[in-house]
Amino acid sequence: MRKRRTRKSMQRRQFLNAALAGGALITVPAVLLGRPARVHALDNDMETLHVTWTDYIAEKADLPGLDTPLDVSTEQWRERLPADAFKVLFRNGTERAGSSPLDDEHRRGAFVCRACDLPLFTSAMKFDSGTGWPSFVTGIPDHLATSRDFKLILPRTEYHCARCGGHQGHVFEDGPEPTGQRWCNNGVALRFVPADRDEGKA
Repeated sequence: MRKRRTRKSMQRRQFLNAALAGGALITVPAVLLGRPARVHALDNDMETLHVTWTDYIAEKADLPGLDTPLDVSTEQWRERLPADAFKVLFRNGTERAGSSPLDDEHRRGAFVCRACDLPLFTSAMKFDSGTGWPSFVTGIPDHLATSRDFKLILPRTEYHCARCGGHQGHVFEDGPEPTGQRWCNNGVALRFVPADRDEGKA
């Protein structure tokens, strides 16, 4: 007897078939992969997740905030950044899944914009989504801005660094508690700054 497909399984198949047919590089939601999300933070409530980034990297006072002036042209970014980072940050590219070592970064610290060093996430916000991209349940308040992206026809929420405008990734509503969100980030668009200097230079 042929097994009857559930509505959910049919939706998954249609989503994946459409993606493969289009030949597009996409961020596949973790729920479609059937892998449970694992949050690194010991205490997963919002108060803990939104602890200010200075509490994590207080000794790194040289990292800039939103009030730091910024006047850099796209061509200057091209000269300053590696080609792969420039393509993602200022040409809205997407890195290959599983290519970033930051996906396996578990130390305590902050993830900052590769272009302008603005802190975007703390290690307490990171979780294993199983997608191959560094993923976070939320970001540092006011340090990320969002916009709508229609590149794959279906609308997605793209987000970027609020300071330099560099593209970081897309946010999906399939993450773990307490936010239910998955901020799926290109690792090449980030730099990790460990909280403890003794843990090594990023």
